[in-house]
Amino acid sequence: MAADDRNAFEVYRDRVDRPLGRLFREYGAPQAHWLVIGMVANVIARVAGLIPPVVLGVAIDAIFTGTGPYTLPVVPDVWLPTEEDAMFRLSMLLIFGSFVVTGVFTYVYGIAANNFAHRVMHEVRTDSFDQMQRLDMTFFDEKQTGEVMSVLNNDASNLEVFLDNALQNSARLGVMVVGIAGVLVYYNYELAVVTLAAIPLMILLTVWFMRAVEPRYVAQRSVVGDLNTALENALSGVELVKTSNTEDYESERVADASHSYFRRTMSILRLNFVYRPGMELLAGLAFAVTFAVGGYWLENGAPGPFTTELTVGTFVTFILLTQQFVAPLAEVSNIIDQYENAKASCERVFGLRDIPVRIEDADDAIELGGTRRGDSSRSDGGGAGGDGSARRDGGATPAEGGDHGGVAGAVEYDDVSFAYPENALMDPADADEQVLRGVSFSADPGDTVALVGPTGAGKSTLLKLLLRLYDVTDGAIYVDGHDVRDVTVESLRSSVGYVAQDTTLFDGTIAENIRYGRFTRIGEDGDPGDGDGRGSDEESIRERVIEAAKAAEAHEFISSLPNGYETRIGERGVKLSGGQRQRLAIARVVLQDPAILILDEATSAVDTETEMLIQRSLDRLAADRTTFVIAHRLSTVTDADTALVLEDGAVVERGSHEDLLAEDGLYAKLWGVQAGEIDELPEEFVERARERHVERAVERATESEVDSETLE
Repeated sequence: MAADDRNAFEVYRDRVDRPLGRLFREYGAPQAHWLVIGMVANVIARVAGLIPPVVLGVAIDAIFTGTGPYTLPVVPDVWLPTEEDAMFRLSMLLIFGSFVVTGVFTYVYGIAANNFAHRVMHEVRTDSFDQMQRLDMTFFDEKQTGEVMSVLNNDASNLEVFLDNALQNSARLGVMVVGIAGVLVYYNYELAVVTLAAIPLMILLTVWFMRAVEPRYVAQRSVVGDLNTALENALSGVELVKTSNTEDYESERVADASHSYFRRTMSILRLNFVYRPGMELLAGLAFAVTFAVGGYWLENGAPGPFTTELTVGTFVTFILLTQQFVAPLAEVSNIIDQYENAKASCERVFGLRDIPVRIEDADDAIELGGTRRGDSSRSDGGGAGGDGSARRDGGATPAEGGDHGGVAGAVEYDDVSFAYPENALMDPADADEQVLRGVSFSADPGDTVALVGPTGAGKSTLLKLLLRLYDVTDGAIYVDGHDVRDVTVESLRSSVGYVAQDTTLFDGTIAENIRYGRFTRIGEDGDPGDGDGRGSDEESIRERVIEAAKAAEAHEFISSLPNGYETRIGERGVKLSGGQRQRLAIARVVLQDPAILILDEATSAVDTETEMLIQRSLDRLAADRTTFVIAHRLSTVTDADTALVLEDGAVVERGSHEDLLAEDGLYAKLWGVQAGEIDELPEEFVERARERHVERAVERATESEVDSETLE
């Protein structure tokens, strides 16, 4: 797929066909029984509401003026009384009963319609969130958090309003218009022509409004995403905003986004200010003309071409029903407003739903740790320090210290290449700039492999491929002889523990954060999470959380807090220091008990004393696991079994610490600078890094259509 200048929302939104029809097909159909109950109740309630004007008109003619018989539509005359007292009692009973029926069935309709609306929106919101979570990291690399929030919050709410209000009012309007028109034509078709003459004009005005307002709603929903993005960025980065003294700048950005939303909204309202008064004017004219013509008819007889007789009762019925006719027609503007808003929101919801999910389980995916397929067994070969050839030796035995759910932790990269796509619409295979080029190495269970090299060399990307946050462009990655694309994503990621430099914590208690990712497993079938059979009660779970915290050197500082493990740590863990947050992240991984461990600059942002504590817990954690360590501080990886030196996406050196120092290459130069043995890197390394970064900057600028003068 070729690159597209638009983001994924815009592209897939534009491809959505008949969004509201799709909403009813996919989500309304399972809840159709509620809709049917609601519609039937609505028809009964609205028809019952037409009874009082009809009965009153008949009663006036038959009882009070004596100008007509006591007859009711669709009721046989033999069922009706002939005495005036009986007519009066029946009229009172019918009028009172109609109000009771209207109230009861309006209640039934409200319950059924709201059940339909809210059940549908629950499914839409949860399915959209599930889809968002399944999208691969390329989608989120485009920084579309505000757009996603807009879909899950604003757009879902707009659909809820439509299903709640607009659908209900549309049904009420339909029944009222058809019912009233039928009654008017039944009693006096000539006067009915006068009353209903405004309907064609209303239809024309409505068609014009819908065509004019639709693109404005699409634009409005788009800028809502921009506004949410501006707000989310300002709130999530509030510490940087304050320390950089950029409150005015952020206020200006939010103000610009808010003003764009204001302008889009006003463009819609300007049309509403024409359409809504126009509809009310036409409805009011229908009432006024009916009153004028009907009144003249009663006083002077049939005017002009009219020939039928008009009684006082029929005139009263016309006036009362026409008055009921005005209010629903005046509400058409609100219905159209909510319809167009919902249509634009529905396009965005299905636009998100339709974005392809690239990282997902194959149809025949297996659980990692289960029985291997014969064609995925590994053969003899060297380890990470070898020649990089593919090895398939029939599988290694689990490392000492535990079976980690049956996963040994043997890892192999076989000629792996990768390129970041420019956006979520592009297939990674079509991307131009290669981030990794033909990387091959392997690690036996329990090995520690260090990844070192300059910034931008591809170290973090290399390990994200192991987690299948992205899929390789070329080559393959194997875990215990299985291509990671052939195993379930859940079993793969459950077998890999990840400790990043920037720790992610959630607002909640310390215990909840340590258990994060394991609370769905601890206690299942009497298993506290790793099959040790110690039961699922809260005491057992708490013991395991404490054990994990002790292993991560975190128990002491947690115990010193006022509420211990029940201390709430604030959003993103802002109430804790960087070292404390890092140790909670390690405790979380300890509880996970993975076969493979990834440490991405896990100690680079803490002080020396904290680093010592963290490093000690990391050493303990890595003792019986296959471990990958990304480090700029080479002193932290001198004991690694193998170090891989990456430069510009390729492995340029590999071996033990001593071997690499003896080679006197990039690793040795980096070590010399960090150890103080040389003052700075040789110019050839600096120049090469500078060229690499300039080339990438030029490529990015070209893709963004930034000219060279701006770049300079």
